[in-house]
Amino acid sequence: MSPTTLPAPPEQGHVTFLGAGPGDPGLLTLRAVEALANADVLVAEHDVLDVVRTHARQGVSEVPTDADTTASSTPGTGTPQLTVVDGASTTAGVPANRDAAHLVMEAARGGKRVVRAVSGDPGLDAYAAEEMLACASAGVPFEVVPGVATAVGVPAYAGVPLRDAQGTDVRFVDARTASDRCWTEVGASDGTVVVSTTLDSVAAAAGELVSAGRKPDTPLTVTVAGTTTRQRTWTATLGTIAQTLKQAKVLPSPEGGRPVIAVVGERSAAAQRDRLAWFESKPLFGWKVLVPRTKEQAASLSDQLRSYGAVPHEVPTIAVEPPRTPQQMERAVKGLVTGRYEWIAFTSVNAVKAVREKFEEYGLDARAFAGIKVAAVGEQTANALIAFGVKPDLVPSGEQSAAGLLEDWPPYDPVFDPIDRVFLPRADIATETLVAGLIELGWEVDDVTAYRTVRASPPPAETREAIKGGGFDAVLFTSSSTVRNLVGIAGKPHNVTVIACIGPATAKTAEEHGLRVDVMAPEPSVHKLAEALADFGARRRLAALEAGDPVTRPSERRPGARRRRSTT
Repeated sequence: MSPTTLPAPPEQGHVTFLGAGPGDPGLLTLRAVEALANADVLVAEHDVLDVVRTHARQGVSEVPTDADTTASSTPGTGTPQLTVVDGASTTAGVPANRDAAHLVMEAARGGKRVVRAVSGDPGLDAYAAEEMLACASAGVPFEVVPGVATAVGVPAYAGVPLRDAQGTDVRFVDARTASDRCWTEVGASDGTVVVSTTLDSVAAAAGELVSAGRKPDTPLTVTVAGTTTRQRTWTATLGTIAQTLKQAKVLPSPEGGRPVIAVVGERSAAAQRDRLAWFESKPLFGWKVLVPRTKEQAASLSDQLRSYGAVPHEVPTIAVEPPRTPQQMERAVKGLVTGRYEWIAFTSVNAVKAVREKFEEYGLDARAFAGIKVAAVGEQTANALIAFGVKPDLVPSGEQSAAGLLEDWPPYDPVFDPIDRVFLPRADIATETLVAGLIELGWEVDDVTAYRTVRASPPPAETREAIKGGGFDAVLFTSSSTVRNLVGIAGKPHNVTVIACIGPATAKTAEEHGLRVDVMAPEPSVHKLAEALADFGARRRLAALEAGDPVTRPSERRPGARRRRSTT
């Protein structure tokens, strides 16, 4: 009698309940990023999807649920609007009106690694306990990855410490579900109260605290869109907050239902907020900055702008295409392998990309550079080479340009240089400065067109309208071609937009196109350009504060307002 073969047990799934923090993507924990990278299925609240989707592994498809058939994130309901991201077509067919617990359990029972992402922290901000109990009852293993709680993270970004040296008592209240007894207890306390509520309910919550015994002159801060570049904070008292919001013209408003965090207390540091508001006082806080470069080119520049509080928006103005006749490039790459060159000089990230793609076409890798000296025109080009596995031998010590490269380039020495030839892969429209300089130093140069630059396609209509209508606060021009191409594909930036140029030649081109240049980098470097814009923003902010005016962004000026030329 043959033994009976039992069917294999179904593969057990796993659920990670993950806190995505209050809004700033940088507040995700390392453990959260790891869990997202390994997830098969992502079930996320709508307002955190942009925060977590960046860290989901490639190939995961996104299937949003229908807002009309899914419970929305109505305050107090505890049932957030959901979005599902799933790499499997079976789960993609889940009906939109299934609640989170069913979505999570179905995927987990199918052997999937599920991440259930919520805003803030799963234990304090979300209603995740019921879903955890469902997992426990079904025997589905789960874990909890804490996140920065909204009630803790938002006051920190607003410059409002919750405790002082005396160890102030801190109470947390959700005004949307608080009972009369809860208000009575916090009203009787003299500690700090952190209230989660909505913009149009702040005054009512303040009234509850006054009725419960708090003094009307108790300091109060109210923060909306906390930890994001849309953050805004008002300082008032329990008795004056309604008038403060009315004078700020934020109420009444269609957005009155937006969630806010209010911090109440004599010792909550509300009175010191003008000195502690580190986030909203960044020099470019909330500025929407147009960067006319591709995402690959603009990566480090955009990161730098974000560090100043800006919101960078990359718009490619050129497209890169292969050369019309590839034979010259093919011969040069073969020459690298056969020892034809002593040096190879890269003057752009695109040149690195072009050579790398040709290497991959021939089945070569970074080892083909063995015995060849490599030069890079600047930091970004050097980083692209390092990512390829090549450490450049020469990067300009001074100006990051062809002129700067020539200043450090050694003259040809027949005794120490067995080969006198340099391979220079570059764009079809590149200037002759580097070629002429290398020849003057005694080198032979193979000046090879590695790629062609053509004008990019126009950006989406929404972006074009924002450019021409004053929707951007600033634009960074990093070359004359970016000026010409942006104007050509999207139109001329509005006169309220701050124009920042990398150097005199670029500034001249901008002025020839009818633009007034406000900022110019002290040296031709994209990072110095960003620094110069940040200095401009800081001076502008300080001038408004000294004049007693509200701090506004350039795009908030009246249409037609004149801009002063910067002396930067």
